[in-house]
Amino acid sequence: MDKPAHLIIGRVLKPFGVRGELKIEILTEFPERFASLRQVFLGDDAKLFAVESARLHSGAALIKLAGIDTPEAAARLREQFVYVALADAVPLPANRVYLYQLIGLRVTTTDGQTLGAIADVLDTRANDVYIVSDGTREILLPAIPDVVREINLERGEMIVELIDGLVG
Repeated sequence: MDKPAHLIIGRVLKPFGVRGELKIEILTEFPERFASLRQVFLGDDAKLFAVESARLHSGAALIKLAGIDTPEAAARLREQFVYVALADAVPLPANRVYLYQLIGLRVTTTDGQTLGAIADVLDTRANDVYIVSDGTREILLPAIPDVVREINLERGEMIVELIDGLVG
């Protein structure tokens, strides 16, 4: 899969206050990154906005964007995703990957059986679930240590241990 130009870090929930601030649902594992944002992209067309201020507040982020100065202007951005440029992504710790890096990985069992490739990733809140497709069937694999044994981006492969009940 090609690298995306942007990564989602949040979603606009609603206006906040009278100055045009936005209340943002945090969709990143690194909420502290909001404090240092200088620019973000919003919406399907990834429109660039300069960030005038940003802070965390009651489990959400509050962002003031240049040019968005009223609650009415902020309300027009409701439900839009907030992105950062891929180049501005937070470096991940060892043995961690971004979800976009998983799409297209070949999935092989520990005994060498190829199951297909990762077509999508579902967020179930409990754990992610990888949708693995071989073109004729789909397998749902939970992203848990008992199943996912190795992710090797260089080889384009994920090694999995199938536990009882995963594949019929």
